[in-house]
Amino acid sequence: MGASSGMGQEVSKLLLQDGWNVGIAARRLEELEALAAAYPGRVEVMQIDVTDPDAPRLLLELIDRLGGVGLYFHASGVGKQNMSLDAAIEERTVMTNAVGFTRMVDTVFNYMASHQGGDIAVISSIAGTKGLGAAPSYSATKSFQNLYIQALEQQAHMRDLPIRFTDIRPGFVDTPLLGDGHRYPLLMSKEKVAREILEAIHRHQHVRVIDWRYRILVPLWRLIPNCLWRRLKVKS
Repeated sequence: MGASSGMGQEVSKLLLQDGWNVGIAARRLEELEALAAAYPGRVEVMQIDVTDPDAPRLLLELIDRLGGVGLYFHASGVGKQNMSLDAAIEERTVMTNAVGFTRMVDTVFNYMASHQGGDIAVISSIAGTKGLGAAPSYSATKSFQNLYIQALEQQAHMRDLPIRFTDIRPGFVDTPLLGDGHRYPLLMSKEKVAREILEAIHRHQHVRVIDWRYRILVPLWRLIPNCLWRRLKVKS
């Protein structure tokens, strides 16, 4: 989900190179069809906007075309720095990263619960670690995703369901999502991050912070007391 560009597209390419049959979905159909053309007979395409209430039905239709699903990878997301609290930006972020995320992950969870389980992997972000003043809805929805996956993982154990979860938490990746003119530190290539993502999935890691620099930074970030954090000028 979210395979038209960025990490969704890169991970789709790697899975196809590894011999998987893949179903790809996103709002932009042209990019999906170009990827499908490069791998004839191996790709099913579906135009899906996760903010559309009809999105779950379309996802199940895509799964049916594939004959089932062993791995669901959710890479659909938006986010912008929004110091002016533009309402349209905040609402679109919440609709995509919280409402859309929930409806799609729940749809797959329920499908897997009745079809021998599987793997669910999602791209959240290290931005969910602390509230970021420059991007309130983005950091808040990423924290929501972290906790939601944790809750579903617990529920799967409570119900004795063979569903595994991997929460991918990258830092800044050089994708169109960051094409807003701002400069970002410790920027990573999408190709490198895609390889780390698949490694984490294959190892059935519960949480994977990407890369090693962020694995050092995030625990330190958590240690900053809120009384100091609220006074810092942190850019997302």
